[in-house]
Amino acid sequence: MEGVSGQSSQNSFDKSRVLDVKPLRTLVPVFPNPPRAPPFVCSSPFGPFPSGFTPFYPFSMAGNQTEDEQGTPAAAVPLRSYGPSQMRAANGDTGSSMDGSRDLHFGDATTGGKKRATRQANVSQKKARKGGAPAEIRHPDIKNIVALPQPQREDGNREIVNFLMIKFDAVRRRLSQLEDSNEASTGLIKRADLKAGKTLMTVGFRTNSRKRVGAVPGVEIGDIFYFRMEMCVLGLHAQSMGGIDYMSVKDESGEEPLAVGIVSSGGYDDNVEDQDVLIYTGQGGGNYSGKGKQPGEASDQKLERGNLALERSARRQNQIRVIRGIRDLVNPAIKIYVYDGLYTIQDSWIDKAKSGVSTFKYKLVRIPGQPSAFAIWQSILKWKEGLSARAGLILPDLSSGAEILPVSLVNDIDDEKGPSYFTYMRAIKYTKSYNLGDSSYGCNCVTACAAGDPNCSCIRKNGGDYPYTANGVLVSRKPLVYECGPSCPCYANCKNKVSQSGLKARLEVFKTRDRGWGLRAWDPIRSGSFICEYAGEVIDKEKYDRDGSENNYIFDTSRAYDKSFKWNCDPPLVGDPITGDLNEDYNIPIPIIVNAKDSGNVARFMNHSCSPNVFWQPVVYEHNGEYYIHIALYAVRHIPPMTELTFDYGISQSENRRKRCFCGSPNCKGYFG
Repeated sequence: MEGVSGQSSQNSFDKSRVLDVKPLRTLVPVFPNPPRAPPFVCSSPFGPFPSGFTPFYPFSMAGNQTEDEQGTPAAAVPLRSYGPSQMRAANGDTGSSMDGSRDLHFGDATTGGKKRATRQANVSQKKARKGGAPAEIRHPDIKNIVALPQPQREDGNREIVNFLMIKFDAVRRRLSQLEDSNEASTGLIKRADLKAGKTLMTVGFRTNSRKRVGAVPGVEIGDIFYFRMEMCVLGLHAQSMGGIDYMSVKDESGEEPLAVGIVSSGGYDDNVEDQDVLIYTGQGGGNYSGKGKQPGEASDQKLERGNLALERSARRQNQIRVIRGIRDLVNPAIKIYVYDGLYTIQDSWIDKAKSGVSTFKYKLVRIPGQPSAFAIWQSILKWKEGLSARAGLILPDLSSGAEILPVSLVNDIDDEKGPSYFTYMRAIKYTKSYNLGDSSYGCNCVTACAAGDPNCSCIRKNGGDYPYTANGVLVSRKPLVYECGPSCPCYANCKNKVSQSGLKARLEVFKTRDRGWGLRAWDPIRSGSFICEYAGEVIDKEKYDRDGSENNYIFDTSRAYDKSFKWNCDPPLVGDPITGDLNEDYNIPIPIIVNAKDSGNVARFMNHSCSPNVFWQPVVYEHNGEYYIHIALYAVRHIPPMTELTFDYGISQSENRRKRCFCGSPNCKGYFG
């Protein structure tokens, strides 16, 4: 390895093709300000802005106020009563966020993410000229919002991070739902993620706002994000578009920039194949890829801003947070950001890009002893492509073809060859239907149900809103979610049949160390995504109460569940009126007990947790003229690959049926069932 000092090693790079190679520290920083010009100013996209600067959409909102200007409103309504937690000590220096220009694209979890923002704006203007009505722009109801306390905004913990991740996606889903309803009449760019992030940060729902070097409190290695704005809200990466995040530090020699984090998302000629080494290309330089611009527009990168900060970090050898952008294998149009931990810069040089311009290269090496993150993604890719065998594999498909995706059975803990015998079935089995007091049998849509269609009876049953976003994500928990059934004339691939279309992620039943068999996924699972149905045979409560035998595969809707769990969007955050009860409790006419001991699906292997990452939702649809309730399981938050899937089993009224809990959660109740 060739270090910053220029010493060679066995793993040194061939630099014979590099012209005028010079160590970065010998280059003079370039600051293009003309004489007597004001100093260079870098503002966060969320303000405050210097005199003469105006924010642009989507960061501009009418009636914005700073946190200091808002104050505490009289008779404010707390947002679902979030309790403060014990704070950790500060571990970083305060510094201003400096803007970077690397990876200037809008490719976060959206289709066509590589289109330029200017091109999208032109298309929007053309649509508007053709008569398309603008979408309704909703603003947060500031007077009914209470922000996080200032200490929690400056320094977070895991509880706050999880709270904000759920809060961000709840707002984004609701805004996406509104956008989907207005899709036919709007020409505006659909970026609910940007508006959600702007809203939360404006009203004080953010954490780790204090800049720091090293780990960010509450953010764990391996955490995944579908939008850059999520990382901004959590303080992991302050740049909403720039790839290099840095801060100013002062010492006896003066003030200089220092890099604290980078995002490697494939926009440059980065070498990202090695799981512990990243060759990172600096920012700027115009035509870095040799595509999409005229030859005259190409320019060399300059040792300024983010590039200068990386060079200073190479000297100081400070820790740098690395976030890797990875294409989703299930949906390649989506890019997922994976926090891969802390790295240090071991080498730097100047290279020639494919377009012929000079670019800065930085060799970052992962600090040993950290949990695996990017390495897990690489292993899964090799399993899927057949390049390596899954260790401990017992069966390639436990469902024997019943599921549209194979379900692996794995044990790399001991010699047990598998769970006890059961019959695999995909859906719940009823011996009788439930009368829900509705004589209508589905919708009257000819092709597919469309969001915002007032004539769709299935949408009317859901309170007038489509229950899912356009990509099949559940918007909110409801007493009952109504889906289109087989008798509906709409297409089989109707977006209101999410829970009936089978598995969306590749699942694996695996042996745990202390809780028997468990369930996890090879693929990342997005917050609100459908995972599977809880399949089994519905039995009478009287029969279950009389049966005193041990059964670990019972799902009972009559148990007591955590009522403090809140997942839906708070109406004030999107300008919705506060109407009725915000309670998210379910409304099931008759208690349902599902027995999955002798017959069931992968859900029977999902263990209990007092802090689960999966929740259940009753879903209703009609079949052969009768309505049936199904228990569908959805993701509470983004779930990284190979993370165990758990849900809350609830607590039985009978103490004799309760079992000791081994979930290990900080909020563990000690027992369940």
